[in-house]
Amino acid sequence: MPHSISESQGDGDETPTRLPFPPVTKKHILNCSYHSWHPKYRTLTPKTRLVPLTRPFVDYLRADGIVLPEDDDPPAQMTSDTDSAYVSASDNPDANDDDEDEDPSAQWREVHRAIRATIEELGGAVMPKLNWSAPKDATYMNANTMKCHKPSDIYLLLKSSDFITHDLEHAYDDCVDASEGEQLSEDDIPYHLVLRKANPHWNPSVEFRCFVRDRKLLCISQRDMNYYQFLHKMQDKIQSLIREFFEIRLQNTFEDDSFVFDVYIPQTYDRVWLVDINPWASRTDPLLYSWQELLEMDAPLEEPEDELLQGGFVRLSIDPAKRQQMMDILAKQEAEMQASESVEHAEDSEDEDSAEEDLYLPELRLVHPEDPEAAMFSSTQYSAHKMPKDVVDASQSGNGLADFAKEWEKILADRQRADAAYDSGDDAT
Repeated sequence: MPHSISESQGDGDETPTRLPFPPVTKKHILNCSYHSWHPKYRTLTPKTRLVPLTRPFVDYLRADGIVLPEDDDPPAQMTSDTDSAYVSASDNPDANDDDEDEDPSAQWREVHRAIRATIEELGGAVMPKLNWSAPKDATYMNANTMKCHKPSDIYLLLKSSDFITHDLEHAYDDCVDASEGEQLSEDDIPYHLVLRKANPHWNPSVEFRCFVRDRKLLCISQRDMNYYQFLHKMQDKIQSLIREFFEIRLQNTFEDDSFVFDVYIPQTYDRVWLVDINPWASRTDPLLYSWQELLEMDAPLEEPEDELLQGGFVRLSIDPAKRQQMMDILAKQEAEMQASESVEHAEDSEDEDSAEEDLYLPELRLVHPEDPEAAMFSSTQYSAHKMPKDVVDASQSGNGLADFAKEWEKILADRQRADAAYDSGDDAT
């Protein structure tokens, strides 16, 4: 999700200071694209399908205005060589050259069919996103939900979202090429539509954002900005689950050393789903942290290695005549040490296990009841992306999302007529 704050604002007239981020490469942004990492981690994610997008479809998303195609394919046009069966446009006064424009999907019908088939494959309801962002800021256009049942639901969300516009127009903002020979441009981005099967039991309270710097898990933040009492009672379990998941699945397998990943811990709270991977960049929302805090946070301590490995090995040259004597002495010492350790082990095993578990758990930051965020329960998110009430009313008129464009055009026409009447009244005076 785009996050626009890239500088820390000083007091008064002080010049803003840029956060001390290392250069963000275009390759890093591309590595965090869903289509790049999903094949490797597919078994760790909720059921998801990717639809490659063609250039005409991407152009449709970028175009101004909202014109939605029919969800079903248009009927095949019947033609005949006989004069009686063929009706030309010149013979039909209602026909015009704009007929093709009425179906915006004419140039990407295969993509439309693939989306429709994928929705059916995933049970009839999906949650859409592009390479990096989901259109969460546009849910007001879809009855305040991300759940889509038809292709037109998806198109309306995508075209109404500023987050999607960021993916399309600003993916490489403030980025550098990894090397002089690497010249990546936004025109080369392979855009994909990501469709995740809608889960009616999905609980946003157990979504977490995890911050990795130099392949070390620094900390974890609650994603949903509301207070949940039960989370505070299972902090240790959440920290342990996510730490184990990271060390086994992501720590040494993801392409970049620093990144941010989102996870979901479903009930019975004994496994972790990978939901998304985000860039280590100011565009990623730090949620309950600040980027200044994350950049300056101390890295976790390295776990101590086995003493034998720390000491290494010493190769000795022993006189063969004294070898047996030396072996007898070493055997006796080894037996005494084992006897002593067996007694101590019985007494200290529980303490050692506890110390090992507590050696390192990443910080988990949750919303507390006294926090300002706790007062946001059921409040509307993304207020910066709200639209006029007329737009919302038109999108929820009950006629279906496919009719929204016509309804909105009518509203615009009424407003234009009212403005014209007002202007003519001013001219008369």
